[in-house]
Amino acid sequence: MSTTSARPAAASSLRGNRRFGAFWASQMLSVFGDSFSQLAVPLLVLDLTDSVAKAGLLTGIIGTTNVLTGLFAGLIVDRVNRSRLLVGCDLARMALLAVIPVVAFTAGSPPVWLLFVLLPLASAFGMCFQVAAVAAVRSMVSAEEVTKANGRLFAGTALASLVGPAAAGAISGWVGPSGAIAVDAATFGLSAALLLLVRLPALAATDGTGEGRTRPWDEFLAGARFLLRHPVLRPLTGLLTAFILLTYGVGDVVVYHLRNGLGQPDGTIGLVLMAGAAGTVTGSLVVAALRKRFGFGACWIGSVAVGGTAVAGLSLTGGPVDVAVLMGIYFCCMSIGGICSMSLRQEVTPTTCSAGSPRRSGPSTSRSAGSARQG
Repeated sequence: MSTTSARPAAASSLRGNRRFGAFWASQMLSVFGDSFSQLAVPLLVLDLTDSVAKAGLLTGIIGTTNVLTGLFAGLIVDRVNRSRLLVGCDLARMALLAVIPVVAFTAGSPPVWLLFVLLPLASAFGMCFQVAAVAAVRSMVSAEEVTKANGRLFAGTALASLVGPAAAGAISGWVGPSGAIAVDAATFGLSAALLLLVRLPALAATDGTGEGRTRPWDEFLAGARFLLRHPVLRPLTGLLTAFILLTYGVGDVVVYHLRNGLGQPDGTIGLVLMAGAAGTVTGSLVVAALRKRFGFGACWIGSVAVGGTAVAGLSLTGGPVDVAVLMGIYFCCMSIGGICSMSLRQEVTPTTCSAGSPRRSGPSTSRSAGSARQG
């Protein structure tokens, strides 16, 4: 026998699904806080070093940490209580991020090396959280409502990120970037409190003795075999990995361009990022209809192509309004592509796996989800 994930409970509408409601609210809180760090971290590095190269290096290390953690996060998610894992990851990120404002308050400013230690660690916990969250959605809603649930999650979190950047810019300009990071830490604590209300289906026991449990390496190989054999997930994972590594530093470049190239204050930078969040909201609201009308391939390829054109246009901008428009287009496209790819992986990846021989030719959702960070 093998470790399996329980099937979702009887299908119910999202409106009456209390577990999904609490999960949705926790995600809104987390994203609201993340929008603070999205602005505050590049600003803090620029304040400490006046170097966009070091800001990019930090972003690159965080991205590499995400990829490495994602390779094995699925094995962790499939072997522990997912509700406890989600809460634990939130509390860990809260503790790690809280160190930065505490050091800034006591020492005047945090040393740069501290950011290079704490932020990648927080990112690793964030990747585990993300993989668990992807698997959690599938266990809370029916297969027919996966795309709708993801759209609602993206819309809700995008609304939170719509308010977040403007508030982050105001707080950063008032008390500094470290104060904005403190807000992010606090939101993780509130998110963990909400997640205590979410009870996910427990993982099924193997045989009561632990015998016959699939070894982690066998599970990893089973996931890899499923991924390599799937005609859509195989190229999609490679494309996602390359795409994310190439675009991971777009936020740093935009912040540096606005602050050093166009001489804009923190508040204006926050408003520009808010325009990007508005694009995310738009994408999340139209993705279900677009995918139904044009299919997965056209939506994903089209969103990447248009989003890339918007990024290329940043070099021609001469004011914050131009940057805001292009960021709105870019994040709208990333929202459409991201929801489509996440929904596809959740739909085609089975929820059970036996040792070395996945049922329905594949491992559990979380193992596949850990292969590449969602774009």
